[in-house]
Amino acid sequence: MKILEFDHVSLAVDEFGDRSAPPVLLMAGATQSMDWWTPEFCEVLAAEGLYVVRYDQRDTGRSTTSPPGLPDYTDVDLATDPVRILDALGVDTAHLVGLSMGGGIAQYLGVHAAHRVRTLTLIESSPAGGDPGDLPAPEAAVGEAESALPGVGDWTDLAAVVHHRVEAERPYAGSRGFDEERFRAIATEEVGRSRNMESSLTNHFLVAGGTDTDPSAITAPALVIHSDTDPLFPLAHGEALAGMIPDATLLRVEGMGHEVPPPPVWDVVVPALVDHVRGEYGSTTAGVSSSPQ
Repeated sequence: MKILEFDHVSLAVDEFGDRSAPPVLLMAGATQSMDWWTPEFCEVLAAEGLYVVRYDQRDTGRSTTSPPGLPDYTDVDLATDPVRILDALGVDTAHLVGLSMGGGIAQYLGVHAAHRVRTLTLIESSPAGGDPGDLPAPEAAVGEAESALPGVGDWTDLAAVVHHRVEAERPYAGSRGFDEERFRAIATEEVGRSRNMESSLTNHFLVAGGTDTDPSAITAPALVIHSDTDPLFPLAHGEALAGMIPDATLLRVEGMGHEVPPPPVWDVVVPALVDHVRGEYGSTTAGVSSSPQ
């Protein structure tokens, strides 16, 4: 891991694979550090001949943090940090992979920094603007679970923070169920290396969603990966997104939740992502449903 220093922000990045290989930048969802793109997932992609970069967004991990409830940046700052990272690494153009809010950032860059984007892969994301029509709301259980989640009384109690982090992710599980052991391992890593978890779990929600980006203006090849059991953005969100982006491909994944693809679906997701980066996964596969066992 390295820390990239800019005028007013420090961003932590981690690299996997040969720097001469096609570059892939992974962008996490709101409140998530790079830890949710696990080293194992990054190494699988690197073994396929890709140069993989993951990073801590502002207020997560080892990157710059603001006081809880007082983010000193905007959604545009979050959306343009990937360009700063590419510049610092000497990468002219990259394949962008974004989960949820990270997918919104990818859409923004696909329109406003199109010359830096080779391809887009949008996972469990939703149209960041334009006219997608009426889209279904999150499942009621998500809101109920969020409302019932107790706060953290002492943010210096790392065990309590890890427990809170795990329980905060539980409502987003798909039909495959919640892998508590795996989520606890990721949360423990994240909490152990983060500067301020209270800021991490608070500040992104105060700035996200302010920039309207019409996906129909995206010109880069796009792969939309979406689960049929995402409780936050039901499948119709992914279908709408794929329908708005010209010539986009939709890969439906069975049983995944609102999450970075877990190991049980790597046999479906990884080949699709790698082929997309190589230009081999095109519109002929649109609408494919995966059935990982």
